[in-house]
Amino acid sequence: MSPSPSATTAPSPALPPWALRARLRARLRRWWHARLPRTDSLQLTQRNVYIVPTRAGWMLAATLLVLLIASINYQLNLGYLLTFLLAGAAAAGMVVSHNTLRGLALHLLPPEPLWAGTLAVLDIKLANARRSPRLGLGLALQETAHWSWADVPGQGEATVQVSFQPPGRGRHPVPTLTAETRFPLGTFRVWTVWRPAAQVLVYPAPERPAPALPPGEPRAGAGLAGGARASGEFDGVRAYQRGDPLKLVVWKKFAKSGELISRDTVHMQRAELWLDFAHTGAPDTESRLSRLAAWVLAADAQGLDYGLRLPGQEIAPASGPAQRLRCLEALATA
Repeated sequence: MSPSPSATTAPSPALPPWALRARLRARLRRWWHARLPRTDSLQLTQRNVYIVPTRAGWMLAATLLVLLIASINYQLNLGYLLTFLLAGAAAAGMVVSHNTLRGLALHLLPPEPLWAGTLAVLDIKLANARRSPRLGLGLALQETAHWSWADVPGQGEATVQVSFQPPGRGRHPVPTLTAETRFPLGTFRVWTVWRPAAQVLVYPAPERPAPALPPGEPRAGAGLAGGARASGEFDGVRAYQRGDPLKLVVWKKFAKSGELISRDTVHMQRAELWLDFAHTGAPDTESRLSRLAAWVLAADAQGLDYGLRLPGQEIAPASGPAQRLRCLEALATA
């Protein structure tokens, strides 16, 4: 009795040779990277600098072999001279190429936080302790073809910028970098692999345009005097006094009447402005975080004291750059 079609299992299709090679290379690369320590400063030595011939190098080797065989067969003294002259130049180029990268120091400067959807730009400083310059140095993300090239003067420094696109908000490790040179002849590729330890902090992109700030919650004993209007601007103004910060000036009223009026910070302190994750009115988590980021920027621009409430986290009301950075970091890692 023959088995039913449902009882038979179709054999899994065999992978093509190129897919097997790609999978093997990826597995070897992961094993190799796992053995490399993460560090933001890397000193290049003989232990972490590698060298292989390029296509031009292999073509030169084949040409030298043909010249040598022809010189032996026909007893050409000038052929011997040309062959050994080119071989000596290639050997000298190999030493120069390896020394161009060996001894170089790489330093990753602390990456700046950025908004989601923008490119992260990494500043990498190349330090040369030798008196002779190092020419034709390139840095790039591994497995990419977007190289940044620089020449480092003798006993000097040079800065190279490499960019990448973070996948979204949060903390993301800096991708693996590679540095290489093919100076001076292009017959040898000398390279190194670098795994930085730094992370890039990505804030949620602020909503544009964002709704007005939510109304403030009255402080204990303050009644409703410190409420906020529907426009998002808190009640309480007074005549401008010398020394008032420009961010407290009501520029809309100045444009209409020509009179300088400042917000009354004492009056505003009667209300607490809380930016609450649960009361943003946005449909999903990412939209809520984007709206909260826009509110943080708006409250900071107006010089208000504001707090932030997130699931499992609460930041007390305060103002200033430190409060803005604290809230944005909490939104990025929420």
